[in-house]
Amino acid sequence: MLTRKQNELLLFINQRIKDGGVSPSFDEMKEALGLKSKSGIHRLITGLEERGFIRRLAHRARALEVLRLPETAAHHGHKSAEPHGFKPNVIKGQFKPAPRAVVAESVSAVDLPLYGKIAAGNPIEALRDSNATIGVPASLLGRGEYYALQVDGDSMMEAGIFDGDTAIIERGDVADNGTVVVAVVDEDEVTLKRLRRKGDSVALEPANARYETRIFGPDRVKIQGRLVGLMRKY
Repeated sequence: MLTRKQNELLLFINQRIKDGGVSPSFDEMKEALGLKSKSGIHRLITGLEERGFIRRLAHRARALEVLRLPETAAHHGHKSAEPHGFKPNVIKGQFKPAPRAVVAESVSAVDLPLYGKIAAGNPIEALRDSNATIGVPASLLGRGEYYALQVDGDSMMEAGIFDGDTAIIERGDVADNGTVVVAVVDEDEVTLKRLRRKGDSVALEPANARYETRIFGPDRVKIQGRLVGLMRKY
C-alpha cells in the first residue's frame, strides 16, 4: 500500500513521462507535491523504488522508469497527478503473524502502548514503561501482542525506515535472520536493526552506509520484538 504522497508522486512522474518522454526534475516534483525540500522527494522515490513501482536508470540524468501503477490507477486510467479518493497514509508491514490472540476484523483501530523512542542510529537507553498509547489501524495487526515505538535516527533509511516514523512491533524474543528487530544490548541499550546470526555471533546491521554493523556475543543481545509495520505523517 502506498502513502498518499507516494501515490501522487508516482502518478505525476508517470504522466510527465507519457507527455514528454522524460521524468520530471526534483524541483518540479517538489513543486507539484507542495513540499518544502528535495529531501522529501528523495524519501518518496526511495519508498517507491523499494516497493517495485519505479526504477532508477543508471548513467542517465532525470532517469526514472515507472514499472507499474497502483491497481486503482491502472483500472481507472488516471490522467492527473492528483489521485481522487486515495486516503491511506499507512505502510503495511509484510509479516506472518504468530498464532496468538486475534484482533477482531471489525475493529478499525487498536490502541497500542507507545514506549517512546527507539534509536535507528546510535543506541539509546533501554525503553521505559509508559502510559502513552497510540491508535493503530487494525489491518496492520494479526495474531499476537504488539507495541509501538517512535524511530529516532537515520541508520535504517535505506530500508525505508525514517526518523520520526512510528514502528509497530510484534513482541517476541526470537526472530529469523534478516528480520528488523528491537534489540537490547547489555541490558541498557536499545536499537532497531536488522538481525544477522553466524555461529555464536550476533550482528546488528544498519541500512545506511554511514553506520557500521555491530557484532556481539549471544549473551549480550536480547530480542524484544520484530518490526511488522510503519506509520508515517507528512
